[in-house]
Amino acid sequence: MAKKLLIVESPAKAKTIEKYLGSDFSVKSSYGHIRDLEKGNDLGVDVDNNYRPNYTIPADKHKTVKELKDAAARVEEVWLATDEDREGEAISWHLCQVLGLNAETTKRIVFHEITKPAIQKAVQNPRTVNMNIVNAQQARRVLDRLVGWELSGLLWKKVKGQLSAGRVQSVAVKLIVEREREIQHFKTTAFFKIVAQFFVKNNQGKTVNFKAESPQRFESAEGAQAFLQQCIGADFSVNDIRVTPTKRRPSPPFTTSTLQQEASRKLGFSVSRTMQVAQKLYEEGFITYMRTDSTNLSETALNAIGDAIVQQFCAKYHQLRRYKTKNDSAQEAHEAIRPTYVERLQVSGQRDEQRLYELIWKRAVASQMADAELEKTTVDIGISTQSTAKLVAEGEVLKFDGFLKLYLESTDDEEEEAQGMLPPLQKGQKLDLDNLTATERFTRPPARYTEAGLVKKLEELGIGRPSTYAPTISKIMEANRGYVVKDSREGEERAYRILTLKDNTITQTGGKEITGATKNVLYPSDMGMIVSDFLDAYFDNIMNYGFTAEIEAQFDHVADGKIDWTRVIDGFYKPFHQEVEKTLKEAERVSGERILGKDPKTGRTVLVRMSSLGKAVVQIGTGEELDEKEKPQYANLRPGKTLETLTLEDALESFQLPRSVGEYNGQEMVVNTGRYGPYVKYGEQFISLAKGQDPFELSTEEAIQLVLAKLEADKPVGYYQGQPITKGKGRFGPFIKWHDLYVNIPKAYNFDFITEQQALQLLEAKIEKEANKYIQHWPEEHIAIENGRWGPFIRFGKQMLNLPKVDGAKMTADQARNLSLEDVKAIIKAEIPNAFEVKAKPVKKAAAKTTKAKAPTKPKVAAKPKAPAKKK
Repeated sequence: MAKKLLIVESPAKAKTIEKYLGSDFSVKSSYGHIRDLEKGNDLGVDVDNNYRPNYTIPADKHKTVKELKDAAARVEEVWLATDEDREGEAISWHLCQVLGLNAETTKRIVFHEITKPAIQKAVQNPRTVNMNIVNAQQARRVLDRLVGWELSGLLWKKVKGQLSAGRVQSVAVKLIVEREREIQHFKTTAFFKIVAQFFVKNNQGKTVNFKAESPQRFESAEGAQAFLQQCIGADFSVNDIRVTPTKRRPSPPFTTSTLQQEASRKLGFSVSRTMQVAQKLYEEGFITYMRTDSTNLSETALNAIGDAIVQQFCAKYHQLRRYKTKNDSAQEAHEAIRPTYVERLQVSGQRDEQRLYELIWKRAVASQMADAELEKTTVDIGISTQSTAKLVAEGEVLKFDGFLKLYLESTDDEEEEAQGMLPPLQKGQKLDLDNLTATERFTRPPARYTEAGLVKKLEELGIGRPSTYAPTISKIMEANRGYVVKDSREGEERAYRILTLKDNTITQTGGKEITGATKNVLYPSDMGMIVSDFLDAYFDNIMNYGFTAEIEAQFDHVADGKIDWTRVIDGFYKPFHQEVEKTLKEAERVSGERILGKDPKTGRTVLVRMSSLGKAVVQIGTGEELDEKEKPQYANLRPGKTLETLTLEDALESFQLPRSVGEYNGQEMVVNTGRYGPYVKYGEQFISLAKGQDPFELSTEEAIQLVLAKLEADKPVGYYQGQPITKGKGRFGPFIKWHDLYVNIPKAYNFDFITEQQALQLLEAKIEKEANKYIQHWPEEHIAIENGRWGPFIRFGKQMLNLPKVDGAKMTADQARNLSLEDVKAIIKAEIPNAFEVKAKPVKKAAAKTTKAKAPTKPKVAAKPKAPAKKK
């Protein structure tokens, strides 16, 4: 029997570690945090008692805690081996508190890789819980709760119910909002780019062509035309040739943020997906700890990687490098992300795990490879008719590939055109011109953030730490908050002009290109922009990038033992709380309302604002313009339009819905938009439009295709007892339906090709299960006695009630079967005294006529919002 209990965070990690420890240890998992600040209507922090946190064990962790206590009681000693970052240190401390362990003496081990040598070395060198690191985590958790609690409550009263705000998430939203406004306000200007194509013979005597560009840009077609005009009949010759040797150095091994960025660019992973896959790789012992801002590699790793490079390539490709982390606060881990064993080229598991592992492996190995050596050639070409003008040709030759043999880092920017080799040229050489073109090009606004780009920006500004990037981005993209969406949008077609000089003749042609198309980038919603502006107006400190970074630096000082964590909280919270109280009194409720003009048909005011449901709407008519019982006209915005950029013309177009798009089989097809988006109404059916389809532009043919597809999808897959079995997809996945019975289709079945026999099997199994589910059932009363895991129980509406014991024992199914409806109602009334009372309908009071536009409805819930979720 084991004498020692080792507690880790995850069950997968527990299984791996247990293989490396002897029989003296048993390994159990805490499944993440076992305590957190109180939730619900309680702040969870005693502000008047030196910011004392009020921790509770969540209901879903009671079983885990009981199992850990039982396991601890059976051993002589408990060891802690939670993750080595601040969250992990805090979990160890919470385990001490809950299990009754002395934090000053309980052994705590840390390791940044799950390998046998690393685990055994950690066991030989235990330490105790570092309270400075624990307090740094407590400071972040408490401060984030205080800020989130107070700002969220403020937003409920001043903007809309169910909104939330946070110290880091609100700054992240502001970054996206500011970038969107940069793009909206960007003024695109045209210019002309000059490119020449020349003929020349190569070393083999074959005629080849190469291009050269003018370093001068022309702001108008007239200027470009004049340049081409002066080149008619001109001689072109090589004025100068410059050859410059250059080198490219490999990037350091991955930190958390650079891994998230590169996985996004190369693999198309979201930030959260990257961290989930990396967590699995770490727990299986394939990579080192994945939450780190260090680029350091251990001496053991450096030697192993060096040997692998020499063996796989040759000694010329190896170059020992010791990277130093730029970030002074890089203390959450002591090594970059790398393979635990560089000899391992493949890992078991899902395809995502193999792809991410290969990326980590290549980056780590490439970081220890030699520089790539290149030779860059620049050729200046003179124009005989224009002494001050020139054309420039550039070429690049790779002399030694070095690390490029294995890995090349990607960027968020559009890739530049690769430079190839130039043909052999000599100074003074005459060149034959094929053609000279002046192509119209346009200046471009800054690019919207991708998830990877946002992580990079947050890191540059010093906002957040490795463990916070993924949760922050996930939080601001949550559907119920609706601050940011990740989307791909089609661009618009744009015409451009091309002037061409060939055979001493200038011609003009045109072309078309798509501009503004995006893929998987972050857009702020209207609500996100309103909330960001509101917070920016009243809480400049909270929304200040430098101030937020300074708070992060103070957390680092707490972790280093340089400052007491409550001083950090106190210095921030007191002035912040005063600002909240002041804003509650002085700030008006905001809706982002904009007056756009007058409706030409009615002469009434047209405005756009945020509704009480958090959706931007167009409104015609204000309170003073309407008759006593008349209501304003409302319409949703057209796809792609926003509250800030909407024009009067756009707003009036929004009232084109609903609109008829014709008939099919004698039934009208009507396009409209509703709570779940745009749809076609055909008979009694509501058919959703495909993503990207504009309800204002939908044609009759497109509507018919949607109807036909719906009719085909709704065809019965079979019949049971003479009634059709249909299939569909809902919020919980694919299903089949018979009468009022819905049956989920398991993943093992192909939804598109499910057979009648398969549908019957699923349906009969469901019917049998439903039959065994009820001991007694009174559907009209919404009452049932059901079989449950722990015995029979009463279901009353959505509530589950225990049956009374009989002679001190649980009531059996047979005993429950003998209960009458009156008996069951009596049991329910004992638990819920007013269960069967008829509720009187409230009498509606006549609404008083207002003289201004209706304000958005106040949130129904007056209580303060729930606290932000913790890290799992």
